Amino acid sequence: MKSYMRMSRLYAPTLKEDPAEAELASHRLLLRAGMIRKGASGLYSYLPLAWRSIMKIESIIREEMEAIDAQEMQVPILTDGDLWHQSGRWDDYGPELMRITDRHDREFALGPTHEESFTDLVRDELKSYKQLPVTLYQIQDKFRDELRPRFGLMRGREFIMKDGYSFSADQESLQQCYDEEKDAYAKIFARCGIRALPVVADSGQIGGDTSVEFMGLADAGEAELVYCDDCGFAADTEAATAAIQLVEGDEGDLQKVETPGCGTIAQLADFLKVPEAGTRKALALVDGEGKPVVVFVPGDHELNDVKAEHAFGAYHMMTDEELQQFGLVKGFIGPIDLPEGVRACGDVSIKDSQWWAIGANEAGYHFVHAKQGRDFTISEWVDVITAKPGDICPKCGQPLKGARGIECGQVFQLGTKYSATMGATYADENGKEQPFLMGCYGIGVSRTLAAVVEQHHDEHGIIWPVSVAPYEVEVVALDTKDDLVWPAAQKLAQDLCDAGIEVVLDDRKERPGVKFNDADLMGFPYQIVCGKRGIKGGTVELKDRATGERKDVALDEVAALVAQKVVSQRA
Repeated sequence: MKSYMRMSRLYAPTLKEDPAEAELASHRLLLRAGMIRKGASGLYSYLPLAWRSIMKIESIIREEMEAIDAQEMQVPILTDGDLWHQSGRWDDYGPELMRITDRHDREFALGPTHEESFTDLVRDELKSYKQLPVTLYQIQDKFRDELRPRFGLMRGREFIMKDGYSFSADQESLQQCYDEEKDAYAKIFARCGIRALPVVADSGQIGGDTSVEFMGLADAGEAELVYCDDCGFAADTEAATAAIQLVEGDEGDLQKVETPGCGTIAQLADFLKVPEAGTRKALALVDGEGKPVVVFVPGDHELNDVKAEHAFGAYHMMTDEELQQFGLVKGFIGPIDLPEGVRACGDVSIKDSQWWAIGANEAGYHFVHAKQGRDFTISEWVDVITAKPGDICPKCGQPLKGARGIECGQVFQLGTKYSATMGATYADENGKEQPFLMGCYGIGVSRTLAAVVEQHHDEHGIIWPVSVAPYEVEVVALDTKDDLVWPAAQKLAQDLCDAGIEVVLDDRKERPGVKFNDADLMGFPYQIVCGKRGIKGGTVELKDRATGERKDVALDEVAALVAQKVVSQRA
């Protein structure tokens, strides 16, 4: 017979005070509620309550993966370094890759992802197009040697991840696998109680041409994104191509004006009495080949490092010495009469802008009424600025809104990035060997747990959605010695268990205030309070943790009522 958990036996060592190192609500509350404990920097133990929620998240993932015929398996966490050399990522991945050498001086990596392992697995097994497509996945610990592990489960050195990989014979099949995974991810996060936007993303070290991140909206999120309420467009600011509200300079003949002390956009805009968007910012850098580049962007926007690296390779911003070396005047750079050998690029957002206010390449001077095509030309247009709220939605033209998000999952179309370099091929209809077209699909399971808490908490503690709550109901016995209260609380807890509900019974010999505070801190969805006065009158108090609503319910009716509520809210 299924039974309830007694609070006196539950291993959930709560904390009265906020831990000093906990900056985010999820970190603070998971620690305080006795759900996680830090072992070392970026390493956490999941205590029983957190682990129950993790298991529920994983169960939701498995159900949605099974619905699209993705098959679960497991590869070793320890990956042969030779596979990483074959893919080219041994050097490319960077210091975040945890590398070890065994006693035979053979190199291995603790997998942060497992593209290499899965590609190696199928390249000698899937021989024909008739066997495709195949989607395989696992749920497993992953490792990254983060420079600064922080924010609890948000950025750790060891974390739980679902990673999946699809192998297809053609683009149509890959697109279908990708779309199925993307739809499944939307369902997974919705079932977990997370509001997650699918946003256009940068593929990073994973590679590939098409990528979407699922961002759980949260003020504490590390990622910045823009989105449109009208059409549903959303994108990471690192990936969004910004269509801006163009603000043109005044028309007229080219005029050189003295602008003393105006070495910044803010100073120039104030001096000229124009908005910053009406100026053009010049950013001097050295590209990956060591050549000087000046890129012009809207005055009110910033260069995006990820985009700039795509455009210019392993670039860096010019030092004062390099500015002098290439004949550039800091704070007064413009496209007219640039020094020889300096390439002039412009962000695509201002390609259609004709009239510019820009530096004159002379200290203390700027040009106004500078006309593109008449007074200067831009040799190359690139997408390098960070999108921001107020920019124009590229789909429907409405102003974009801004938010912060927690990356909970990401899907990629990898194409042949790994199969081609690792020689993973199949025979097509004509018997010709072709590299697999691959997709890659990841969910941060432990991050998802943290994201749930970030979106579902108040000043008193966690507010678990029923679908991922460690327990669904807490029965609070206010007096465990009373011969009316204690038997009634026990029977009620067992009746709920018999109805298939997961129950914690607070049987501790603690003051009611302590029990109430812990109940709110741990955040079980429903609390049933059994007190002497109520029991004598045949009632108990039912509290909905999410709404805070309290009401008296008949003792002989409460189990059926709560069971109905819980079952209706399960994912």
